[in-house]
This record gives sequence, structure tokens and C-alpha cells, in this order.
Amino acid sequence: MKAVRITRHGGPEVLEPAEVDVPVPRPGDVLVRVGAVALNNTDLWTREGAYGRPGDPAALSGWRGPIDFPRIQGADVAGQVVAVGPGADPRLRGRRVVVDPAVYDAEDPDANPVGLMGSERDGGYAEYVTAPAARLHDVTDSALTDDQLSALPTAYGTALGMIERGRLRAGETALVSGASGGVGLAAVQLARARGARVIAVSSGSKTDAVREAGAHVVVDRARDTAAQIRAAAPGGVDVALDVVAGELLSDGLPLMREGGRWVVAGALGGFGVSFDVRRLYLHNVQLIGSSMHTPAHFDLLMDMARRAEIRPVVAATFPLHEAARAQEELARRGHVGKIVLHP
Repeated sequence: MKAVRITRHGGPEVLEPAEVDVPVPRPGDVLVRVGAVALNNTDLWTREGAYGRPGDPAALSGWRGPIDFPRIQGADVAGQVVAVGPGADPRLRGRRVVVDPAVYDAEDPDANPVGLMGSERDGGYAEYVTAPAARLHDVTDSALTDDQLSALPTAYGTALGMIERGRLRAGETALVSGASGGVGLAAVQLARARGARVIAVSSGSKTDAVREAGAHVVVDRARDTAAQIRAAAPGGVDVALDVVAGELLSDGLPLMREGGRWVVAGALGGFGVSFDVRRLYLHNVQLIGSSMHTPAHFDLLMDMARRAEIRPVVAATFPLHEAARAQEELARRGHVGKIVLHP
């Protein structure tokens, strides 16, 4: 089969088209013909080795540790089951599915992700990929396209994980940073669907697209962000859904309402953050780390997908052999929505 893989960490040039054997499903696994695979920042950072390791933040690393090269990237797969391994349900053959890309630390609904398809195991930059049957979600009857379905797992899974861990409720005010990116735009749509009032932070050129996605107010990050948020939410923010961190977290904590929850799932604005800790304990504000989703969160997301209650924005599509160019486009951040590869 055709695939694109990395044999070392580096720039887009390390993405190498290759002819490899079609993987054989192991016991409990299935073989999926990839219809579409969406790109994420995790693809860029895994390729670059930018995640670091505990005690050695400068170490080259995949999402959760050293990568076993060569590695086929791609966490977000929508496609069709074409074969099943021993012990897997044969009725899955022919079903249209989305793959939950997480590798979990347990089998319960609240398990934590400790690995990721495309980093700790081969992913969907290929014509076929294997996955555990337990991690498949049947979306045969969904009105969403394969492109839209492939946009869901990492970005929307991460956003829904943030919303669930932040306990966002209808009627509350949610602040969404990085709102034009994959996770940010997903958070805008999901928070709006939950009945929250959404204040989104984005660049001025993308304001209309973010507002169209569901934001009630869009704050221009090129201006005084804190002042704009304060004006939009004079009573304070209930839940912050943050993929930026950096100065935004430092400046934003004083804007939280009593008992507010600031949820961090990324650090596009910088890993080092300083703030007055009194903003937490004197006001019962919670600072919550959120890494992707749990199986229960993903079940909720797939229920929404089957009912087409959310419609991901697809910014561009590329053929598989242009994966390097697609990643370069992703890194430029000039788009709104998801970039998708077609094998």
C-alpha cells in the first residue's frame, strides 16, 4: 500500500512516501481502508520531536516518549472496515467508522490517554490502518462526510475533554483561545451547542469565520486581550478553554468569576507561565490540565456525529503524497478549520 512515514525527527522533508505491506490485523483488531485522515498540531510536534520528556524538556520525543521509527503519522481516521482479526466481530466488515486514536491506560470509561495513533503506533497517512475493534465507532448512518468525520477525533475530542473536565454548563460564559485553530474552533462549536455564551480569541482576519462557527463575541488577539475580555464579560468568565497558555493565562486568571475553571490543553503562546497564586485559592478558581479525551467523552462526541449535531469546517484537502505540503500549510496557520489528506 501507499503510505507516508517519518524515519527521524525533523522538518517537512522527513515525510517520505513509501510502498509498505498492508498491515495484518492482530487478534481483536480490524483493518480499515482510510477514506480521509485529518492533520493536527500533534503531527507537526511529533515529527519535530517537540514534546520533550519528563526531566528533559529539550529531548526529542513523540507524544509520550521515544518513537519507534519508521512511523506512519496520522491520528484522525475515517474509513471503512475491510477485514477483521481473530476475535473481532465479523459484522464490522463494510461498516463506516471513525477510529478513536487514543491508547488508554485502562479499559474503563474514564481511562486516561497515554499514547496516540501516529506517534506511539502507526496511523492513517496510508491507504490502510489497523485499530482495536474496541476503539471503532460505527458512523455508517451519519450525514457527515468522511472529511468531516476525520476532523473530529483529536481536535473535537480534545475540545470536548476540556469542556467535560471544566464542567461547562448551559448559561455560563466560556472563553476560548486560539479559536480559529482545529481545537479552538471545535471548542467554539461545542460550547455553543452546550448553551454557553462564547467569547473567542482570534486574529482579526479570521473574526467572521469564528463568529460564524458560533462565537457570540470575538476578541482580537492583536489588541489588549484582557481589556476586551473584561468588556465582553464584566461579571467574569466561568470556564476558559485554553490552548495558548503563556501570557494569556497570566493575564486572564484575574478575569475569572468566583469558582471559575481554567482548562489548559496546549501552549501555543509559551510553556513558561507565571501568575499570582492568590488568584486561585482566594477565589476558588481551578487550574485544570486536559489531555485529549476519555472513552466516555469520545462516546459523547460520536453520538453527536451520528446525529450531525456538529459540522466541522474543512479548510483544504490534499492527496496523500503531498503530506509534507499539507503540514507546511498547517504550520502557516493561515486557514480556518481542518486540513485533510486523501489516500
